[in-house]
Amino acid sequence: MALNRDFIGRTFPPSEPYEVSRVKIREFADAIGDRNPVYRDPEAAKAAGHPDVIAPPTFPIVVSLGGPAIVDPELGLNLAMVVHGEQRFEYRRPLQAGDVVTCTSTITEIRSIGNNEKMTIETDITTVEGELIVKTFNSLVERGA
Repeated sequence: MALNRDFIGRTFPPSEPYEVSRVKIREFADAIGDRNPVYRDPEAAKAAGHPDVIAPPTFPIVVSLGGPAIVDPELGLNLAMVVHGEQRFEYRRPLQAGDVVTCTSTITEIRSIGNNEKMTIETDITTVEGELIVKTFNSLVERGA
């Protein structure tokens, strides 16, 4: 079944605040196998010019992909058939331990590719004070739609 094209251009309300912690940063760095000390050691991060440990560049996927933008039943997305197509990040600054962020997502594209549906979601990750940290671009592919 094709995804609901009425969702193109729909912006969803901001997510609940998410606190970026040293523990979550370290767990993510471990999961991707990156031993860079700026992801674990506050002193190494400070020596590199950061106020605290920073998150690896792909960490925003933890907070940006999911939520109301993909689980609305009216969209018609079958999560069991979804694969992650691509992702891209445009940074203003690194995410760092202590940031409390929200995500505001917009579905910018839905199109058919053969028997598949491709959906692109743009998400602004901002601090609760309103500072834009990073914009993410994620494409999901629903196989055999």
